[in-house]
Amino acid sequence: LQKILILLHVTACVVVGKTLLILFPEKMKRYILKLGEKSRMSENPKFKYENWGPTFFSFKYLLFVLKVKWKRLEDEAHEGHPAPNTPVVTPNGEVRQLLDFMQDNRPLILNFGSCT
Repeated sequence: LQKILILLHVTACVVVGKTLLILFPEKMKRYILKLGEKSRMSENPKFKYENWGPTFFSFKYLLFVLKVKWKRLEDEAHEGHPAPNTPVVTPNGEVRQLLDFMQDNRPLILNFGSCT
């Protein structure tokens, strides 16, 4: 049910956005550029609106947003509920699921860090 609601919401947003992009191209360009400023995407001089702006509200955009939103449904962690089985990358570059690392009844401990 949640996936259907997300599908309807995202599809409606894309249809409205595409319609507004056709009817008011300059206003929508300013709006999309503002979104780029919020995400700091426009700070990169190699990122020009002409390269990424027209992709907003396309069919590929719709599929990408759906994929991300549906994936996030699985990634929610709630106290007292099972942990999400999210994909992780091993040091060898192999993609596995988090719960693949469980051993018997032992707790699984995740340690995050970085070397810079």
